[in-house]
Amino acid sequence: MSDVYAARRTRLRERCHAAGSQSAVISHPANVRYLAGAAPNGSVLLLGRREDLLVCPGPLDDRPTGARPDESLRPHLLEGPGGDPAVAAADLAAAQDADALAVEEHHLTVARHRALASVAPHLRLTDLGSAVEQLRVVKDEEEISCLRIGAEIADQALGELLESILVGRTERHLALELERRLVDHGADGPAFPTSVATGPNSGRRGHRPTDRRVEEGDFLSVCLGATYRGYRCEIGRTFVIGTSPADWQIELYDLVFAAQRAGRESLVPGAAYRDVDRAARQVLDSAGHAEDLQPLTGHGVGLEIDEDPQLAPSAMGKLDACVPVTVEPGVHLPGRGGVRIDDTLVVRPEADGGPELLTITTKELLAL
Repeated sequence: MSDVYAARRTRLRERCHAAGSQSAVISHPANVRYLAGAAPNGSVLLLGRREDLLVCPGPLDDRPTGARPDESLRPHLLEGPGGDPAVAAADLAAAQDADALAVEEHHLTVARHRALASVAPHLRLTDLGSAVEQLRVVKDEEEISCLRIGAEIADQALGELLESILVGRTERHLALELERRLVDHGADGPAFPTSVATGPNSGRRGHRPTDRRVEEGDFLSVCLGATYRGYRCEIGRTFVIGTSPADWQIELYDLVFAAQRAGRESLVPGAAYRDVDRAARQVLDSAGHAEDLQPLTGHGVGLEIDEDPQLAPSAMGKLDACVPVTVEPGVHLPGRGGVRIDDTLVVRPEADGGPELLTITTKELLAL
C-alpha cells in the first residue's frame, strides 16, 4: 500500500506545482487518510519540498483499528500537548525552503488560517481547493473491494433484521439493533446514523429514528451503511409490515422502483451527472410527484458517505468508470408515508457488464 499512497501524493504534487506551490498542508481527515493511510486523530500531512511528513499531535498507536498506515511516511510528533499540527506543518514547510504553501481553506477556520500565516510570514498561502477530493472520485480496485465488503456487511445486518419480529418495536430500537449487527459482522461502525422510519415517517431522507412503534400496515423504510477500513457504503429499502400492501402502497412502490431502475441503468461512463438525476426524476415527475422529490438522486461514496459526484439537476460533470455512487430516489407523502430505495453501485463500461451492484438485498415489496 505504501506505493499506492506515494503515487497518490505524486499526483497531488503535480497539481500543486502546476498551480505554483512547492508544498501543501492537507488537514481534512478523509484526505489525510487517502494520501497517508491510517493516522492518529488530528494529524495533518505536509507535502514537502524535500520530504513528506505526517505531523501528529499524539502517539502513533492512536490510529484507527484495522486501518493500514503508510509505513514509508516519516511521522513528526509534536513535543507537547495543545499544539496545532497544521501550524507545525507550516513551520516545517518553511524550514524546507518553500516559498508557497497550498492549504485546504474549505477545512481551516479563519483563526487557524491566521495562525499558519503568522508562524511562517514569508510563506505565500494559496488555496488547494478540492484537489484531493477530485483525486478521490475514481477508486482503485482495492478501494472498491473495501466498499464491496462493507455492502455485504450491510446486506447481512438488514437481512437478519427482516427475519425478526418487528411489530411493536420502536424506530430507535431497530436502528440501534442494526448498528450493533453491523459491528458484529465486521464493520468499523455505521457509515452514518442509521435511519428507520415507520408509517407517516417512512420515505423521508435522513429521518432520525423516534420512539414511534411499528404498526400493522405501516410502510417501514430503512437506510443504513457500513464502514469497512474507512470506506462507507449505503443501502435503503422499504417494506410493508404484517399484511398485504394496500393498493396505494403498491402503486407508490412500483413508481419509485421504476425511477430507481432508470437511474441505475443510466450509470455509464461519460453520462452527465444531471442526466442520471433526470432519468430517475422524470419518472416521478411525470406521475405528479414533482413537489415531493428529494434535491438529488444520488452521490458518490468512499472515505466519506457523501462525496462527489452529486447526481442533481444542476450538477456539472460526467461519470468515469470505477466511480461508486448511490442511486436513491424516494417520495414522501405528508401524513401517509413513502418509499425510498437506495443502492450503492460502481460505474463500469458495458464491456465489463455495466454498473456493478454492491448492495443486493431484494427490492421486492415484502410484507414482513
